[in-house]
Amino acid sequence: MANLLLGMQETTQVFIVPGLGSSGPEHWQTCFERALPDCTRIEQREWDVPDRAEWVERLEDALNGQDLSEVVLVAHSLGCATIAHWAAKYGHRIKGALLVAPSDVETAHYAAFPTTGFAPMPLARLPFPSKVVFSQNDEWVTPDRARQFAKAWGSELVDIGEAGHVNAASGHGEWPAGLALLRAWL
Repeated sequence: MANLLLGMQETTQVFIVPGLGSSGPEHWQTCFERALPDCTRIEQREWDVPDRAEWVERLEDALNGQDLSEVVLVAHSLGCATIAHWAAKYGHRIKGALLVAPSDVETAHYAAFPTTGFAPMPLARLPFPSKVVFSQNDEWVTPDRARQFAKAWGSELVDIGEAGHVNAASGHGEWPAGLALLRAWL
């Protein structure tokens, strides 16, 4: 993984935006935090009963005072929806966003989880470069819906095959291929 970090600009600030339940110690987001200098996790007050308004405000607060032209957001699952809502509300331009396994907050799958305000998913073009990384067999988003998100957001679409929800449970711990995708902005 160290080779992937060579040539990184020291000014880039990476912010990890986890989804429902946060990201555990073996999750690729946590591995990225350990591997990257200037990397900060956006902490939420409540990981298991997320409220969109609160999550969006926490993201805005964390970025307050940052040079947004040097900020890269790295989101997973519900974190992608958080970024889409944040962009729709604030319209800030940042260096870029890596949006991995964006969960479809409009499906019945979410009915079992106590989330508030995430649906409908914003489908406005993001005011910054972004990549949507999706899996062919993700239980939280269909390939068609991931494609719809990427098209609406103006994102580059990255299909990584059958990779589940792209989390530790699907074997994505250190995930060097994901770090290589992020490296384009570093």
